[in-house]
Amino acid sequence: MDTDATEITRKYVLTGRVQGVGFRWFTKRLADEFGIKGFVRNQFNGSVLVVAQGSHDRLEPFERLLAEGPSYARVDHMRTEPPDRKELFHYFEIR
Repeated sequence: MDTDATEITRKYVLTGRVQGVGFRWFTKRLADEFGIKGFVRNQFNGSVLVVAQGSHDRLEPFERLLAEGPSYARVDHMRTEPPDRKELFHYFEIR
């Protein structure tokens, strides 16, 4: 089986100056560009949560650019966690 074609789900929690700077819209544009499904949302504690689903080949560059963030943001830390539950996404949305 080709592992690059297998869809995987990753959960990212980003901290720093990531709210109020267009980070969610930046993430949505990246996801659309790379064909990633899932969602992005602001958390009450000031972090941003991203759940992304796609092939390893698509998630790798998405993750790299996500860690950089848009030019007007500052990502201090990006933590990768296992997703909370198994979900199948059909598109990427801002929640």
